[in-house]
Amino acid sequence: MPLRVLVVDDEPPIRRFLRTSLTAQGYEVAEAEDGGAALEEVRRRPPDVLVLDLGLPGLDGLEVIRRLRDGGASLPVIVLSSRADEAGKVEALDLGADDYVTKPFGMDELLARIRAALRHRLQRQGERPLFRSGALAVDLVRRIVTVQGTEVKLSPREYDLLRLLVAHAGKVLTHRFILKEVWGADTDVQYLRIYIRQLRQKIEPDPERPHHILTETGVGYRLRAPD
Repeated sequence: MPLRVLVVDDEPPIRRFLRTSLTAQGYEVAEAEDGGAALEEVRRRPPDVLVLDLGLPGLDGLEVIRRLRDGGASLPVIVLSSRADEAGKVEALDLGADDYVTKPFGMDELLARIRAALRHRLQRQGERPLFRSGALAVDLVRRIVTVQGTEVKLSPREYDLLRLLVAHAGKVLTHRFILKEVWGADTDVQYLRIYIRQLRQKIEPDPERPHHILTETGVGYRLRAPD
């Protein structure tokens, strides 16, 4: 049975483009042109993935995410946002969106985001005790981190930060989310930048050109998911 994608956008040309492209990749596609119709479609027949424009008439994309998450819906949400709407992207992610793609976007990028969101959902349903990505391995049971087979010593805070990134591998995490989960409060984001820099020094082949911990400018960080 094909995976079902609900596309929510008020621009018919974009919906047509996404329907054609996603159908060609084997997805079943449903459409909605506003937030109210999107929520009704989710209630009627929940999709596997929601591709959601933020700038909708009436009920906007942020309110759609808020109502879905408040109602307990856990389906992956990929946000479509304008290039200038950085604050909107951060708010959407804080409300529970899984990822975002900035308009104008390439179809390959959107497909990669959809695959990553689906992988992340499966991973969260049955969290794996051992994470591997390239030369990096994190044993979540024994709390051991190795790079190319050599154990790397992390401080408790560094490990907590890496474990959070591993638990959400492939998903962008906002500064606010990371600070709340690791520090327990909205601490100064400069603390986070310092710890990210320290982690990169220990696990990256080239800390100046990170392969594992990727910066999402103005938004947060993402741990590269295993290929």
